[in-house]
Amino acid sequence: MPEEKEDAKKSLHWSEQLAQEIIEKKNEPYVISGGLTTSGPTHLGTVCEFLFPQAIVDALRYSGKKAKYIFVADIADSFDGVPSVFEQYKSQLEPHLGKPLTDVPDPTGTTASFGDYFLADARAAMDRFGVRPEIVRATDLYKKGAFDKYAKLFLAHEEQVREIVARSSLRDKLPDWWSPIMATCENCGRNATTHVTKHTGDEYEYVCDRDVKYTKGCGHTGKNKISDHRYKLTWRLHWPAWQDYFGTTAEGGGMDHFTRGGSRDTLEAIYKDMFKKEPSIGYMFGFILFEGKKYSKSKGTGMGVKELMELLPPEVMKYMLLKPDLQENVDIVPKPVNMLRVIDDYEKALDLLKSGKVDSLSRADRKRAQAARLASETDSEHRGWKTPFLDLILYRNLQWSWDEIALKTEDTLAVQKLSPYIDAWQKKNFIPEEYAFRYTPQKAKGAAHKFFSAIKPDMPALEIHNLAFTTAKETDTPPAKMFEECYTALLSKAKGPKLGKLIEALGIERVKKDVL
Repeated sequence: MPEEKEDAKKSLHWSEQLAQEIIEKKNEPYVISGGLTTSGPTHLGTVCEFLFPQAIVDALRYSGKKAKYIFVADIADSFDGVPSVFEQYKSQLEPHLGKPLTDVPDPTGTTASFGDYFLADARAAMDRFGVRPEIVRATDLYKKGAFDKYAKLFLAHEEQVREIVARSSLRDKLPDWWSPIMATCENCGRNATTHVTKHTGDEYEYVCDRDVKYTKGCGHTGKNKISDHRYKLTWRLHWPAWQDYFGTTAEGGGMDHFTRGGSRDTLEAIYKDMFKKEPSIGYMFGFILFEGKKYSKSKGTGMGVKELMELLPPEVMKYMLLKPDLQENVDIVPKPVNMLRVIDDYEKALDLLKSGKVDSLSRADRKRAQAARLASETDSEHRGWKTPFLDLILYRNLQWSWDEIALKTEDTLAVQKLSPYIDAWQKKNFIPEEYAFRYTPQKAKGAAHKFFSAIKPDMPALEIHNLAFTTAKETDTPPAKMFEECYTALLSKAKGPKLGKLIEALGIERVKKDVL
């Protein structure tokens, strides 16, 4: 029985596996939380930070369970570098290095702060991806005193906390300047360069004298109170504090947080030794790579979400991220053939989902169907489109108008949904070579002549395609040569889109007249 149960679990999508674990181990209602430092533009790596928790929430709801989704915008974190997209504002921003992101001005003047600017960027992406969390700004939590009790607890037991953090992070000891809290200097406004020198009860003293490589302290010595809320918990204590504050049931993180000695180890130790509670269920996810390199907000590595969303519908992008196993690294190589492969896979996965036979599918196909279900939540009313993306590209390359295509396909939804993306593909010269064509018919030769002669009116695309293979076999012609002869007759080039679909779209009688 245990083996059968384990086999059944392996057939589930990772979101279902986590939902099942949560239901078995935790009590309802469930709280799924996540977080993000808003220090740069949203890219696919950061999309996962808010997309994966939403998938777990949806999986719980599919099981009839109640789940709340809270997302922490960590704009109290220190500003440690000017992102490449703000290179033109470098001279304005560099003097603010080391300050909380919420205290760094937005150089565009459109939002309240640097941190809020990129939070707005993340919110916009969440809206496009159908992600619906309760967004909480870390700064607001600190201002209302949500973390005061944790700061007092950690300061009151500083030696014990130092030992826990050192042990869980695999260090012999922490630096002498280390403290549970990062004070905000009342002189220069930085919190990255300060360290607490003394504390009693609600009060603490600090000095701003640290050199953190990207900036230096101003040398000011000051005194604050916890109740002044001019501090931030250091990350390894900040994370368990917010999870305890929200009563988090489950929260994940990247591999860097979940490796041995990572911040998840510290979180579990703090829960056990300081909070005397069981921690949340943790889950680790792999890296999102861009052409083999890790995405970076500050360095601008990787195509931004806005750029990708001009080329791919959000459902397809979600599917691309949700389909792989959770801990698998996903390498985004935005070449036309790869993007078309993802779109085609999503369309076929939707067909599996609509089949009504999900439970009888193979393990791999069942996971694909569940990924499509999660990805298509933004389009749940229609769950996708009828006419394949590739077919629409083909029709567009035949110089048909979108109105003509809608009439031809009887699929207005697909035209409305996908035409902006196909127009963008054409504008950016993103159409693959075999789909970038002109109809330039010439008389067919060899085996191709026999093939075109054998095509019958009203023959469907698949039958036309299969006839090409049959004709190749009958004439003892290699299939590759057979298709090359056909494409040459139609397009004056050796390759093209799916032959059957192309001939069907052109019209069989028209093709026969032009090439025979």
